[in-house]
Amino acid sequence: MAIIGQTSSLAPADKRFYATRDITATVDSIPLITASILAKKLAEGLDALVMDVKVGSGAFMPTYSLSADLAQAIVGVANGAGCKTTALLTDMNQVLASSAGNGVEVREAVRFLTGEYRNPRLLEVTMALCVEMLLSGGLAHDEADARAKLQAVLDNGKAAEVFGRMVAAQKGPADFVERYDSYLPVATLSKPVFAEQTGIITAMDTRALGMAVVALGGGRRRATDPIDYSVGLTEMARLGTRVDGQQPLAVIHANNEDDWQQAAEVVRAAITLGNNTPEETPVIYRRITE
Repeated sequence: MAIIGQTSSLAPADKRFYATRDITATVDSIPLITASILAKKLAEGLDALVMDVKVGSGAFMPTYSLSADLAQAIVGVANGAGCKTTALLTDMNQVLASSAGNGVEVREAVRFLTGEYRNPRLLEVTMALCVEMLLSGGLAHDEADARAKLQAVLDNGKAAEVFGRMVAAQKGPADFVERYDSYLPVATLSKPVFAEQTGIITAMDTRALGMAVVALGGGRRRATDPIDYSVGLTEMARLGTRVDGQQPLAVIHANNEDDWQQAAEVVRAAITLGNNTPEETPVIYRRITE
């Protein structure tokens, strides 16, 4: 098992195609997005592929319909190329778990694996994707069998152990899972941001929340920008949460007060408050196999 980024030798023409899309107003072309994604996936020699295609304000595609079109294009082309593929359309109208950022998300992922804390939305999406992986790989008889096997490796620590071995195999610390707080960077300033009025969170612009992390230095505006792995957002309030002077919108991790203030403004602007609890939407909208 490995988590990797694209290398110069993996589908090298993709970089040039992407640069061309950028100057020809075709960045959002579904056929070209499909080609870009699958050029890398198929070059890896996969037997099966499971895709998580997002829907909502934090998704790459701006509407449900376009997200579904993209998922169907990926599944259709990949299956046609002989790679058994499934896609799940999952909700991104709010942050998937409780964190946004680099180090803070890794910290939440390790806590998920070790059982310290498992965000319910993150658990639902992770289990659904892993069920598809086990079924596609012939490692489970049916969904119930797959879920039982997944829950077992979470509960007995095997999932965390395998993750730790992967980190070590990729030249990371062998005791990362046990001592992750010793290795992950920590921002110098961590404090909550509160709404300017009392109300119930009825909507949030998840893309804007991502830009708050960029404003902190946790993402790039230009290709040459450095990344600060310590900054981000944690303890993020969910849709339907009542916020006031006691319940914050999130905790902002920054390395100076100016960055914290700038991120706080973005977070407040990204979250809509009202008087009524919003209707609950599915975490997983649709499963696409052809």
